[in-house]
Amino acid sequence: MHKVVKVGIISQSDYRKRTISIAKGEYRPGKDEPKIWFESLSSMAQVLSRENQALLRIILEKKPHSLAELEQLTGRKKANLSRTLKTLERYGVVTLDREKNRVIPKVHATDFKVEFGLNYSSSMAA
Repeated sequence: MHKVVKVGIISQSDYRKRTISIAKGEYRPGKDEPKIWFESLSSMAQVLSRENQALLRIILEKKPHSLAELEQLTGRKKANLSRTLKTLERYGVVTLDREKNRVIPKVHATDFKVEFGLNYSSSMAA
């Protein structure tokens, strides 16, 4: 199953303005607008790095039932995995389901469509 998620690039100040406009009811995001926002292409590249893409593939293919199991599958330390997964969760790429004393990572987004432009953020805030 492939879940395509639109990704947008927008400055932090424009993102803040957009969020406030939404909260005030002045702006309603369209269904076709990005669901994940990054401040820059470089910040997107860090989060969706080759290493993190490999991690997401392992989660998709092996479906680990805990971070300990994921640690064994990847050879990465649990603390490192936890940090990375929390970042990916913050951007809506994964969900971390908590069951009893375990954290179970699940991939939410498998494919990304990036949208940005010189007038992109100003046209949204209008």
